[in-house]
Amino acid sequence: MNLNYKHLLDKNFHPDSRVWVYQSNRLFSINEALEIEEKLNAFTKNWLSHGAPVKAAGYLFFGRFIILMADESATGVGGCSTDSSVHFIKSIEKDYSVQLLDRTTLAFVVKDEIQLLPMAQLTYSLQNGYINPDDLFFNNVVGTKNELENNWMIPVKESWISKKINVTQ
Repeated sequence: MNLNYKHLLDKNFHPDSRVWVYQSNRLFSINEALEIEEKLNAFTKNWLSHGAPVKAAGYLFFGRFIILMADESATGVGGCSTDSSVHFIKSIEKDYSVQLLDRTTLAFVVKDEIQLLPMAQLTYSLQNGYINPDDLFFNNVVGTKNELENNWMIPVKESWISKKINVTQ
């Protein structure tokens, strides 16, 4: 599986640009992905904060992760503009019958495929070898472009998961 994505990020965005990662509970079909990318482009092109255009970009990575990025060095993103982005994400959920706001399901790269795992099954999965400390984990709580580039896909043993449960190396 090709996990290269960094080269797709707009290089004209400041490293501290804000990022929101939304993980789908299923893989989008190719047709759905093309439609969603069009909707992302339309939303980010017209995203406003207090009437001012937001320097924004939207991405769909690996057919499963929607990423919104806003460069606040140009225009800050206030509460109303954040609400509009959540409303947009909820419309994607409704239009495609998916869950994008569920933070209790975690994503890993296992045997060269993205696998989803309910957080409640994390300890069991580690103890029984379904995932291991070296597997890549999608750290969807990254908050900036820099973190997206450097800390989004990290080994389980380097993630917040290792602090939450006993991860032996």
